[in-house]
Amino acid sequence: MRGEVAGEDPWTRRAVRHRDRNLDAIRRKETYDSPDRYSRVVADLNRLVERSVPDVPGSGIRISLANYQDDRLAPTRTRDLLRAAEIPEANPFIPVLAPRLIRTMETFQPDAVGISLNYLSQALCAFALIGFIRRRWPDTAILLGGGLVTSWAGRLAKADGRLTGCELKPASDSVAGATSEFTLKGTLGTLGALFSGLVDAVISGPGEAPLLQWLDKAALGKVPSGLPKYGLFPLKNYFAPGLILPYAASRGCYWNRCAFCPEPAEGNRYAPVGRGRVVGDLRTLAEGHRPVLLHLVDNALSPALLDELIRTPPGPPWYGFVRFFPRLADPEYCRALRRAGCVMLKLGLESGSQAVLDRENKGVNLDLAERVLENLRLAGIARYVYLLFGTPSESEYEARATLKFTVRNSHAISFLNLALFNLPLAGRGRAGLEVLPYDDDLSLYAGFRHPKGWDRHLVRRFLDREFRRHPAVAAILRRDPPVFTSNHAPFFGDCSDT
Repeated sequence: MRGEVAGEDPWTRRAVRHRDRNLDAIRRKETYDSPDRYSRVVADLNRLVERSVPDVPGSGIRISLANYQDDRLAPTRTRDLLRAAEIPEANPFIPVLAPRLIRTMETFQPDAVGISLNYLSQALCAFALIGFIRRRWPDTAILLGGGLVTSWAGRLAKADGRLTGCELKPASDSVAGATSEFTLKGTLGTLGALFSGLVDAVISGPGEAPLLQWLDKAALGKVPSGLPKYGLFPLKNYFAPGLILPYAASRGCYWNRCAFCPEPAEGNRYAPVGRGRVVGDLRTLAEGHRPVLLHLVDNALSPALLDELIRTPPGPPWYGFVRFFPRLADPEYCRALRRAGCVMLKLGLESGSQAVLDRENKGVNLDLAERVLENLRLAGIARYVYLLFGTPSESEYEARATLKFTVRNSHAISFLNLALFNLPLAGRGRAGLEVLPYDDDLSLYAGFRHPKGWDRHLVRRFLDREFRRHPAVAAILRRDPPVFTSNHAPFFGDCSDT
């Protein structure tokens, strides 16, 4: 962010000139009181990141505050990940990370280094870092885990000739699944085999027990409880008006029945942390770190946990993802959530067609959803609503029903996320669908021939020409914080009536 920036255009020059001021502004609460000023600050900071990569013909690298993309390498191809590890110096983040990494390695001289990989946008950079570590410290073990690794393991376990469209066909019984087994290099047919010689162990699923076992610190399955440690993180350097403290009160999803959910296919069972421990942890962490916001990162906060948070509020404001469940139809219950510190709830509505919701087994009732949105609005809790278009059960008719629902309830929707459906290769709902050929051996999704002819180009055209252009919808979309979206939305409060 403070390095050299390429470009002499007016926007880039302005971003450089205002760099220090904007870096200060993004960390001040008053910036979030003015959406226009906030948007300018974010745009200028993003410009600095974009222009920090030299505009070299053929480099193909594009970065932003929210993404990393290399037109030459795909994070869903094993050979490209290995290529990223072979030439770590080609990755723009390595020169930035190397000095601190070298100091840390020389100070602590660890026997092993762990890499947690959760998002595709991290994959190429993670493997470049792995390659750098392997080259400079060849005797240090490298352990690879994280949510994306778990998904890859589940994907390879389910691979077969009908669906893969590629040469890789690993044995389905040899991949470590979400039972927290781990694979060592050389194990045929696993991620460990794919990355053999580069990574010493691949851990899929919950990682604490196998990690401790690998380090000979504990028997498998016996994991001591403890609080997350944030001391090594530069907590004051994040782009927020204070610390946003993440906490997971569960793994998996308590509903776990949606037609295309990859969780069941990956063997991820719902595993909640005890409610008493959750509220105790949150209070202890809040007292120790003084966060301005708690982010409960569960797939969906259970009604039982919400009841506990009402009885024992954690202290700081908080937000998280919930399902539309009946208690939220009670206005007093919503007011109790607000008194307990809830400032925003993310809600996966997905569709405004009851037929689509039923066919996809979402467990959402639209009449209930409308009451919930209104009750949360009256309670002063912001609503971040997620919609999904192009599912196999949807046609243009049902998509228009979603538009009508959104317009009708626009006064009760604070923010909107619009997404196009991707077919999960590990999901159980793909039966009967014609999956289009694909080549990437680590791809988690594939194209498909829509049974109703509602193909992606038609969905995009509908969203661009009709859905987003409706005045009621456009007003909601303009409120969405650019780049940071739901991560910064709680700082803007309930702005649906403005």
